[in-house]
Amino acid sequence: MLLILAEKNSAAKAMATAFGGSPTKMTGSYKGKSYMIMVLRGHLLEFVEPHEMVDPDYADEFHSWQPGTMPWNVSRLNWKKKPIVSVNKYTNKKESTKPIIMSIKAASANASEIVIATDNDPSGEGDLLAWEVINAIGWHGPVSRMYFADETATSFQAGIQDLKDRSNQSKDGNYVKAFVRSRFDFISMQLTRIATSVARTYGYNAVVRNGRLKSVITKIVADQLDLIKNYKKTSYFEAKFKDDKNNVYSRKVSADEASSIRYLDKAVAQKDLLKFKSGTVVKDSVSRKHTAPGALLDISDLTSILATKGYKTKEVMATYQKMYEATIVSYPRTEDKYISLGQFNQMLPLISDIAKVVNVDSSLLTHKSPRKTHVKEGGAHGANRPGVTVPSSLKALEQYGKSGPAIYQLLAMSFLSIFGEDYEYDSIKGHIKEFPEFVTTVSVPVKSGFKSIFDAHSQLVDDDDETKSVGLGSTAKSFVFEGSNKKPTAPTQKWLSAILKKYNVGTGATRASALVEVTTGKTALLTESKGKLGLTPIGEISAVLLQGSYIGDVKITETLFTNMASVGEFKMDPNKVISSATALIKHDKNVFIENGKLLNTKIGNVKGLKMKTFEKKDKITGVHVPTGKTVSFNEVWSGHTFTEDEQAKLLNGEEITIEAISAKTKSAYTVSGKLEEQDYKGKPFWGFKPEFKPRKKATDMTAKDAPFKPVWGGYTFTKDDEARLRNGDTIEITTAKGKVLNVTFEITEYLGNKYWGIVPHFD
Repeated sequence: MLLILAEKNSAAKAMATAFGGSPTKMTGSYKGKSYMIMVLRGHLLEFVEPHEMVDPDYADEFHSWQPGTMPWNVSRLNWKKKPIVSVNKYTNKKESTKPIIMSIKAASANASEIVIATDNDPSGEGDLLAWEVINAIGWHGPVSRMYFADETATSFQAGIQDLKDRSNQSKDGNYVKAFVRSRFDFISMQLTRIATSVARTYGYNAVVRNGRLKSVITKIVADQLDLIKNYKKTSYFEAKFKDDKNNVYSRKVSADEASSIRYLDKAVAQKDLLKFKSGTVVKDSVSRKHTAPGALLDISDLTSILATKGYKTKEVMATYQKMYEATIVSYPRTEDKYISLGQFNQMLPLISDIAKVVNVDSSLLTHKSPRKTHVKEGGAHGANRPGVTVPSSLKALEQYGKSGPAIYQLLAMSFLSIFGEDYEYDSIKGHIKEFPEFVTTVSVPVKSGFKSIFDAHSQLVDDDDETKSVGLGSTAKSFVFEGSNKKPTAPTQKWLSAILKKYNVGTGATRASALVEVTTGKTALLTESKGKLGLTPIGEISAVLLQGSYIGDVKITETLFTNMASVGEFKMDPNKVISSATALIKHDKNVFIENGKLLNTKIGNVKGLKMKTFEKKDKITGVHVPTGKTVSFNEVWSGHTFTEDEQAKLLNGEEITIEAISAKTKSAYTVSGKLEEQDYKGKPFWGFKPEFKPRKKATDMTAKDAPFKPVWGGYTFTKDDEARLRNGDTIEITTAKGKVLNVTFEITEYLGNKYWGIVPHFD
């Protein structure tokens, strides 16, 4: 029997249907192969905490957030994993993945082979999450891999008929690549600890997440904002010609020679202009040129464009995933930039139907042969495009999410553009007859071609400075042109995506996912509004620390991605990439510590991030007899100062009972407890640990032992007042507003809850 491991429930149901069953029947036989489908539901295991991966003698070192303990000696890590425990958002109860793992182990007892049928992510994540479970259940039998381009029956049927042997996980390139990346990222968590520690040293209460891709994104945006902040416009003046059709003619000189024709003083330029009068235009050449449609949009392009329309990247990605599961769009996490010939032929019969949905004129779709610029063999899922299921309308896509119609409109038009003809234009060169050093080149559109459908370039570039002309004029006049150094572009998602693409950092999906991470949550590093990016206060801290770091350097990150790909192709030793993390941390630790000195100067007091200052508390130090450890703990706990006798008992491991003062109600209460090692926000400490007994119901208490609030209505009760009230007497008080009342202490009720409290008796 084949035990097929699907990544998610939707894929499992689609497989079951494809193999001749139903969405609810996960067992059966297909083409003579019996099978059982089980769902992993993403990652089922995760690394335990660093201090749980090492010998107890080193636990404190790996638990610490202090820079002095880092970089770790990673050879001490055993890389242990555990089932993931999370809170169910519907039931609000904790759930463990252990039962799923155990059910897979039980099913494997009857299996002859395990089939990995998870998503074929370019990062290898699908292979990693499957192998984690295979290793956890102790399986040593045959393992194969089922590949599929999408979640259609055809893809699943082809996949199960062409299983690839992957019994040796060390020979599975995708797994090895993901395995290395997961360990590198785990080791690099030290950078978050170091950055956070440095920030807190200088008074900033922030968790600074300096991860691999997050740091690069933050630094790129921060550097651009700095360029904008420090930009100073410098104008220059230059003599040029303009013809009667508004074409401009300039002298072409090198950068070194520019000062000979450009002047900072306008008056000097006007004097230079006197040498040039009106002129006659001469046409030098005309060349007919063709431009093919732009590359198909990836998920990062898609989210960047839609961000300008107000759609959040997180929502777009979630909606796209649902539409993929319904086979309305293709696989989201592909790194393919082309589609295969088979995928082209599969979609060709559907283009008219797709065009109808997005209101594109089908008569424009005349290029029915595959272009080499878009169709190429070698990919897996193919570039992002519409799926084989064509929706009845854009409106119908709202069921998948509010961005559903916008996603399909954009994706479909991008895809349909490759069926449009080339854009054609004439490139015309000319000069001024009397002053031949003044030249121009203009573009005159001839056939709009695919641009009548969709122009990817114009969508992805914020400042498209392409100019179109109607042709050269016949005469031209000189004028003084005022130019200036170009102001740096404002950072946007489009702009950022283009830079990350340039350095081949991440895939479209990982770039989009990373952007979601850095723009959401309490520890967000960036702000995002309609595609425009800025820094949060924590992002400002991170930007200061990242200057001169390796983790924030896009070129170093480009090399890291290249190395990880090489590991997957068995061209590089995995240990070499993993060990490079330690060298990176060693370097960046010193950079962060040095840059930390600049935080207060560059950032100053940030509302909500400045650390609270606490008065230093007196400590008691001694040997904790049960553990043999020398420990220190606070001499005062909740208003109670430990006596010498209580200190001795605590160090001896005994339980003591004390009278403490509630910080909230200021009333005294009795509590018992021991001296124990505890944890506060990831930091271990020794202190008195109270053992609170379940609170009694009001009806189980008497006036003698019920809790008593010493202040009511602005009146503070004396000890004598409390004694009389607990005795059942009525006393007279004057409230803060000057009202005289008779009050008693008795059981009362508020919103259905009974409690002991002060009850006024009005005259």
